[in-house]
Amino acid sequence: MNIRLSITALLVLLAMPAAMAADLLDAVKQRGTLKIALEGTYPPFNFKDAKQQLTGFDVEIASEIARRMQVKPEFATAEWSGLLAGLQSGKFDIVVNQVGVTAQRKAVFDFSQPYTYSSAQLIVRKNETRNFKNLADLNGKKLGVGQGSNYADMAKAVAGVQVKTYPGAPEYLQDLATGRLDAALNDSLLIPFAIKQAKLPLKAGAPVGEVATMAIPFAKGNPQFKAAIDQALSGMKADGTFKKISLKWFGIDVSKVPTVAKQ
Repeated sequence: MNIRLSITALLVLLAMPAAMAADLLDAVKQRGTLKIALEGTYPPFNFKDAKQQLTGFDVEIASEIARRMQVKPEFATAEWSGLLAGLQSGKFDIVVNQVGVTAQRKAVFDFSQPYTYSSAQLIVRKNETRNFKNLADLNGKKLGVGQGSNYADMAKAVAGVQVKTYPGAPEYLQDLATGRLDAALNDSLLIPFAIKQAKLPLKAGAPVGEVATMAIPFAKGNPQFKAAIDQALSGMKADGTFKKISLKWFGIDVSKVPTVAKQ
C-alpha cells in the first residue's frame, strides 16, 4: 500500500514541471519568435508598401512587443475570417489586427490590456460652422457612408438622415469637400489617415455611438504570457514609444478614448 502511494506521489511530482512549463511564454522563449497574425491588407494598420514589405501601425506595435519580449517577430497574413480560427487552432501566438473585445471572444480567448479605442465619428468640411454633435443633428441633412458598412446601417437607423452610400471613402470625401454632402461617417482611427491621403479641406467631427475597445487575443490559460504582453504595452505607453508610433500613423494617441477633435 505504501509502495503504491509512493508511486502515485512520484507520478504527480513528475507531472508538475510539465504543467508549470505549459505557459505559452515558455514556448515563445524557447522558439525565439513571436508568431503574429494580421491581414496585411488593412491600411493604415497593416499593409504592404511599394517594396511589398509589411508596414503600418499594428506591424510596428507588434514588432516592438516582440523586441521587448526579447524574441523576433514572425508575421503571417490571412483573411480576417481566418485570423481568429488560426489563433484558436494554435497556428499563431497572437493576432494584432484591431480585434474588438467582445463577450463572445472573451469566452474563447484571453486578451491583453486595451491598446486602441475607436468609435464611429463624423467628418465635416474644415470651414464647417454648424455643430453636429450626433446623428440626430443631421436630420434633413445628407450623410455619406461606405456601402454595406456598419456605419451605413447605423446611419439608416436614425430617422430623418438622408444617407448616401458610396463604394469607398475617397468618393464620399470628395463629395463632402465639394458640398454635395453635409457630413460623412467612418471609424475614428481611420479618419486622420483618410483625410491625410485625400488631401482635402476636411476635419474630424464629433464621435458618435459607443466606444469600441481593441486588444490582442491569445490562447486562454497563459498568465505569464499575458503578463509579458501587458508589460510590453505598459512600457511602451510609459516611455512614449506607443504615442510616437500612434502619432506617426494617425496624428493622435489612439490609446486614449476618443473625444471631440480640437478645432
